[in-house]
Amino acid sequence: MIADRPAATPNRVIERDAVDAATFRAEVASGHVPVLLRGQVADWRAVEHAKGGDRAIAEYLAGFGGGKPLEVLVGPPEIGGRFFYRDDMQGFNFQRQHVPLPNLVGELLRLAEQRVAAPPAIYANAAAAPEHLPGWQEANPLDLPPSDAVPRLWIGNATQVATHFDSSPNLAVCVAGRRRFTLFPPEQVANLYLGPLDNTLAGPPNSMVDPDAPDLERYPRFAEALAHAQVAEMEPGDALFIPSIWWHHVRAFDRLNVLVNYWWAYDSSATPFIALVHALMSVRDLPPAEKQAWRAWFEHLVFGDDADQAAAHLPDHAQGVMGPGSHERTEKIRHYLLMTLSGRG
Repeated sequence: MIADRPAATPNRVIERDAVDAATFRAEVASGHVPVLLRGQVADWRAVEHAKGGDRAIAEYLAGFGGGKPLEVLVGPPEIGGRFFYRDDMQGFNFQRQHVPLPNLVGELLRLAEQRVAAPPAIYANAAAAPEHLPGWQEANPLDLPPSDAVPRLWIGNATQVATHFDSSPNLAVCVAGRRRFTLFPPEQVANLYLGPLDNTLAGPPNSMVDPDAPDLERYPRFAEALAHAQVAEMEPGDALFIPSIWWHHVRAFDRLNVLVNYWWAYDSSATPFIALVHALMSVRDLPPAEKQAWRAWFEHLVFGDDADQAAAHLPDHAQGVMGPGSHERTEKIRHYLLMTLSGRG
């Protein structure tokens, strides 16, 4: 049984048995709530090796060596596996290294078999299988996400990934070791106490609160976020669907843990997060009356229920960047933004 739960007991994520691809797309990925699929990849070769213990899964992983070295986060024992900012916010409490796969799993296995009481925190994050573990995708196929979704591996010991969100849907598959995902709905953003937007641990911004040991005197609104949290306790073979923009904290409990995830439907150049950051510069600090006026624009063109019809009174050829979504319109918007932001518009 997984221990060390937060003081409050959040709700459990919806659970289902394994599903086929059609059911996943129609009933799981089409919704905007997390869903835990028990035993979804129980027949994977990797999961079978994980059942054989740390050495079995380490040797199986090492067999995929030959790709590019993996980016590995390494933190001292005193961080307790929690990769985060330093106390003074002048940097991070870990270092980044590039390590060949056999070296990584060899060191994790050494620490596991010697049962080092306070090991360094070691975590390879988001290693794209085709580049770093060639042959993985063919040996452990999954047809639930779209065919162009790249499997990415997360390999390490007992570690924590700070609460963050992804701009795309996410399917996380537990291969070895036990994991706990603590998830928060997007509307809890104000209660999660955002860290820096432009100086992040690994891409997306994260919450400053440790959900396993929240400091409610410093972060009092987090109590409300925790009341809305959902928890998924994962075992090898389980898969968890996480909708886009849902916040999630990830904790791995064992000496050697492996997770595979898939992201899809994501264009980094068109993410709303970039528009949000630009709005901090161009909208947030306007006088109240001007800001209210621009709110009407956003409601009309972006957030309103009929925003996609805002240019319906114009001929199709004249709708330009306000026209219906399409590849052609996306390219028009990109061109307009590039010309405007570069001062050439």
